[in-house]
Formats: sequence, structure tokens, C-alpha cells
Amino acid sequence: MHTIALVGQKGGSGKTTLAASLAVAAVAAGETVVALDLDPQGSLAAWGNDRTEDLAPAVDALTGDKLNQIAEILKKLAANGFTVAILDCPGVASTAITTAMRCADLCLVPSRPTKIDLRASIPTVQSLVSLKRNFAFVLNQCPTTARGSRANEAAAGLKMLGALAEPPITLRADYQDALAAGQGVTEYAPQGKAAEEAKALWAWVSRTLKGLSQ
Repeated sequence: MHTIALVGQKGGSGKTTLAASLAVAAVAAGETVVALDLDPQGSLAAWGNDRTEDLAPAVDALTGDKLNQIAEILKKLAANGFTVAILDCPGVASTAITTAMRCADLCLVPSRPTKIDLRASIPTVQSLVSLKRNFAFVLNQCPTTARGSRANEAAAGLKMLGALAEPPITLRADYQDALAAGQGVTEYAPQGKAAEEAKALWAWVSRTLKGLSQ
């Protein structure tokens, strides 16, 4: 089983929205997916509760003592046939989040294209480097002119700190509307540009995970 953790100490970077979109896109690509909410706010778990009962992916919240059992829980999930686990982590440093990072095959660090967000990502990057974890940035919530100077400058800055996932994710209403509807963006508006981005991002993540496994 491959484990992906969405991490970052900056609130509002879009970790939950990306976790939901990636989980659904991975299911559509043939994976058996579980999405785990480690954030006390419980936004991903609430999204899971809004979904149709028999509709994948599986979604659960890890709270209390379960946060101290992440490694064991992931082993059990792998034994039960899950092929991908996606961890939605809160924007605070803790022992549990460090464990989640250690368990992840790939950590994704979403960042909006602003200097504040870029600076806020540095402590997370330092932790990931210290832990010797594989990670990549996701340039998220870009203006609709995603190839404009601000997004390009942000992409260049992130590449200096580490790998940059492709494609950049644009600020589109479909992402938030899908989350509110208990859907992934590829379900909510399958022919839309946001759905294209989500599918392309999952394809990049999948290729990267395969490369790391070789």
C-alpha cells in the first residue's frame, strides 16, 4: 500500500480539498483507497459522511488514541486490501504528525502562490528533510491566469526548495462546490477543467510513487 500525507503548517492551503480530489481520482484510476482525517476540525471526515454510503473511497477520522497508532492502523489497512492511503494532516506540528510523515511514501505540501505561504512552508520542509522523507510541493489555488508571473515566480521558488508536482492547481469554484456536495471534483464536474487538473495530479503522484518503489 502506498501512503500519501498532505502536510503543511499554513492553514488554508487546501490540504483537505486536495485530499478529497486525489482520493476520488485514485479510485477512478483503479486503486482501493482509504482517506484518513487527522485534523481535529474533521473537514475530510465530514465530507466522507456526506457521501453515498456505498461509494468509494473509504473515509475515517483518526482522533484520540488512534493518532498514536497510525503505523499499526496503516498496516492493518494494507492487510485488508487497500492500495492507497491518503492522510489529511492538520496545520500544526505534533508527535502524531511526525509519525504520519514517517509512514508516508510521499508527502505533498500544498502552497498558494504568495510570499506568506512560501515562507510558511519552510518549517514543514525542514521537518521533512530532517526525517529524510520524499516530498513534493503542490502549487495550489493559483489565479485563473495560472501561467502568469505570480504563479511562475512561486513555482520557481518552490522548485528551489524541492520537487514540484504537476500540474499547478487553479482556484476554481468546482473544487469547493464538490467538497460541499460530498464529492470529488472529478465526480462533481467530470468534464470541467478542475477535473482535468485533479486527474493529472493523481497521474503525477502515481508515477512518482511507482518511481520511488523501483
